[in-house]
Amino acid sequence: MTPPPTLPAADPVSVAVALADLRGDLGTGLAEIKGSLALLVQRAGQTDQALADQRTDLEAVEARLAALERRVWTASGGAAVLGALTGYAVQFLA
Repeated sequence: MTPPPTLPAADPVSVAVALADLRGDLGTGLAEIKGSLALLVQRAGQTDQALADQRTDLEAVEARLAALERRVWTASGGAAVLGALTGYAVQFLA
């Protein structure tokens, strides 16, 4: 069985430098994460606004469609009445 490896004695200056590097790397990483999170929040807000705009547009289109359907049913009912009256007039005149 081999003994565990022994680590060389650490120089206090090199340890301090390594810790400072780690702090810098950690700070940089956290700043990148915060930036990415801020971008995601901004995009979520834009998506919510776009969705609200789409809902408004959809409601307007639905209202226009309902009005058009009313006109079509009114026109078709009028055409049916006019056709029936024309049929009676033709029979009456003939």
